[in-house]
This record gives sequence, structure tokens and C-alpha cells, in this order.
Amino acid sequence: MGSLAITEKPHAVCIPYPAQGHINPMLKLAKFLHFRGFHVTFVNTEYNHNRLLKSRGPDSLKGIPSFQFKTIPDGLPPSNVDATQDIPALCVSTRKHCLPPFRDLLSNLNHDGPPVTCIVSDGVMSFTLDAAQELGVPEVLFWTTSACGFMGYVQYRNLIDKGLTPLKDESYLTNGYLDTVIDWIPGMKGIRLRDIPSFIRTTDPNEIMLEFPLREAERARKASALIFNTFDALEHEVLDALSQMFPPIYTIGPLHQLMSQIQDNDLKLIESNLWKEEPECLEWLDSKEPNSVVYVNFGSITVMTSQQLNEFAWGLANSNQTFLWIIRPDLVSGDAAILPPEFVAETKERGLLAGWCPQEQVLSHPAVGGFLTHNGWNSTIESVSAGVPMICWPFFAEQQTNCRYCCTEWGIGMEIDSDVKRDEIERLVKELMEGEKGKELKKKALEWKSLAEEATRGPNGSSFSNLDKMITQALL
Repeated sequence: MGSLAITEKPHAVCIPYPAQGHINPMLKLAKFLHFRGFHVTFVNTEYNHNRLLKSRGPDSLKGIPSFQFKTIPDGLPPSNVDATQDIPALCVSTRKHCLPPFRDLLSNLNHDGPPVTCIVSDGVMSFTLDAAQELGVPEVLFWTTSACGFMGYVQYRNLIDKGLTPLKDESYLTNGYLDTVIDWIPGMKGIRLRDIPSFIRTTDPNEIMLEFPLREAERARKASALIFNTFDALEHEVLDALSQMFPPIYTIGPLHQLMSQIQDNDLKLIESNLWKEEPECLEWLDSKEPNSVVYVNFGSITVMTSQQLNEFAWGLANSNQTFLWIIRPDLVSGDAAILPPEFVAETKERGLLAGWCPQEQVLSHPAVGGFLTHNGWNSTIESVSAGVPMICWPFFAEQQTNCRYCCTEWGIGMEIDSDVKRDEIERLVKELMEGEKGKELKKKALEWKSLAEEATRGPNGSSFSNLDKMITQALL
């Protein structure tokens, strides 16, 4: 495509949902499209645009030729906090307020530069489908969940129709009801209610987080295609089932492994971390033995109580393992994330605490032997492709589904009870790093790692060729 005149370049507008775990994979995909000859416009909300400038520096979003950043408002009242916004409020607001400014942006882009030829939108920003339809251009929806998590959302309508959610009352959360096995979801055998994305755990029939993903998943049928950051071997049963129900589905993951094949230094300069990364983490890891470090990170949204933070801290301390623990400033709900000084003193020789880090590089570092994670999909797929086994503490959304698959289907994880206790953390961390079970998990993780490498290897790897097919069949 490189030889075409500049005016004939296809022009993709990429718009992620405004949270870190959605921006990262969308940016990777956008870079890939640019590498394949597309003019790219990447659309952040004004709030996140400002956070990116703050964390990456004032010139970080100038873009490069034919890769530009634009913004639209998210419709929420202004806030200066360095944190992910309230998710339910953001869902309501993007759906209600973002279409008109997005339409205006498209019209300005068409007026000022190469005409927009396609839209790549986050799966939960489906208001963009209306704009694509008006323009008469194809739109691909990128669901940044796992395929199994997406299938969980697709079943919300059935779960409501069958009276399984909303729950009759609060006691259903603790009386064993969530262990009910659901045997009718295609491609997902043995799934229990507790493994379904957690927004069904409500007693409120008007719960926005029940209705929002349900409607977004239903609207996905209107897209030209769906893409997932996964690979066929990992989720083939559920992918087969979904492909009977939706427009063409393309698995193009693990995206960060595909990206490593692009040798373009300009593109490498474009990054999307909303918190300032601390590269010292990597230097510290360089001084550690292979497979000796437990990496602990609960992602960009999970919040916990001070009590839970304490239990995690003492569980790690008592395990006597070396650890790298990423603690975001907003990790504790309504409070600063402060660790007990005794803990800091006791672990300073073998623990490193940091605010944010380049996670893909950390996970693929030889010193890292295990990952204590919230099981967000980016973290999970990055761990799978680095061959690192997990201790799973799912927080919300489809993290519960990912946890179930890690522990039961893929054989690479162990689950922590949501009611965190230091003794259990200590036991699981020791088991992961030194025990027999840990060795089994590591062996299985390395098998998945080689399958992920196979999927992303050109020209015949499934994800490598799916990305090509998606571009030619759905976008051009």
C-alpha cells in the first residue's frame, strides 16, 4: 500500500472506551493499521487526553505524519483526579452525550483531510455505529474482553429472562446460589453463576451495569466485524459458538506480540499510559535470579479496602518471597494507599513498591516467576503469552470469567477467596513459587506461551493472518 498517493490512503478513526485497559489495546491496533498504510485518527476523551499529556509530557500526543490524536468530551463534570472515572457514570455519559461530538469530529475530518473510510470502535462505544451508518463506512467493533467474557455479557438477556438475575435479595450473594451451574451457554461448559461477569450480582432490576453491557453486546450484531485480543487455540470452543451468532469474528491476539514484529521507531514513540511509568522496576529485576520474583498488580480500576491492602501486604511479607508490587495512588477506595511502616521495613530487602510500570516488559522479564493479578483481560493475555502462572483475585466485570478459565480450563492459575486473608495469600504465593502445584502451572503456562507465539508468527499464524483478513475483508 505504501506506493499509493497520499490522498488515497484509507483513513481509520479509532475510538477506545476511556479507560486504561481499553486505550492500550486500541492504540496497538491503531499502530498496526498505520503500519499497514492507513491514515489514523485516534480519539481520546478530553479528560484522558489531559491525563496522557500529564503522564507522558506536553509533546507526547503530537502524533507523527498520518497518525493524529483528536478529542471529544465525555459529558461528565470536570474532575482533576489522577484516576479512572466512575465506570457506571462513564457508561451512561458516553452513551448519552458522545454521539453528537463524534459526528462533528467525523465531519471536520472529512472536511480537512483524507476522507474517513472506516471506524474501529471499542465494543462498548456502540453509539459510533450510528455515525458509521450515516457516513456509509464499515465499522469494526473491538471488544477488549476475552471471548469467554464477551459470551458472558451476551447471555445477560437469557439470565434475566430465566429469572436468574437480578437476585431476589442480598442473601443470595452468600447462600451458595452463585454456585448454581448454568449448562446451556454454548461453548462454555460447567460455568457457574459466579463465573459470569459480576454485574449480575445485583438485586436492582434497574442496575445500569446490567443493562449497559447487555445492550452493547446486542448492538454488536450491527457491526461489519468483531475483533478480540485473543488467539484461536486459547478460546476455540467459545469462539466457535460466538461465530454462529455474530458478524465475522477475527482473533488478533496477543496484540503486543504482533506489535513486536513492527520495526518502526516513530510508532514506538506513541504510548498510552495514563500514569507515569517507573522504568527502575526493570533495572531492579535485572539484579534478581530467574523465576524468583512475584509480580503484583491489580490493574487500573480495581480498588480495595485498607484492610484488604493490609492482608495482601502481610501475606506477601510472610511468604518470604521477593516481590515487585505496583500500587496506584488510587488503589484504596476513598483513601490513600498507605502500607504499614512495619511491612515496608520488614520487606525492603526483597520487595520493590512502585506506582506504575511497563507491564509487558515486566511480565516477560526472566526474573518474574508468578503474577498476583485481578485478571483483567490485558493482564491475563500478557501473562499467558509470557508463560507466567497466576494467582487470581478477580475484582469485577468479566475478571471472574477470566479467573475461572485460568484456573479450570487453561490450568495456569489459582484463585484467592474474595475475602482476602494473609494466611491464604502466604500459602498460595509459596505454592506458586516453590510448590508442586506451582511447577505444574508453570509447565502449562509455557505450553500456552508457545501457542501464543505460534498464533502471532507470520505469515501463517492464525492471529497474524486474521489481522490481514480483517483489514482486507472488513475495513478496505
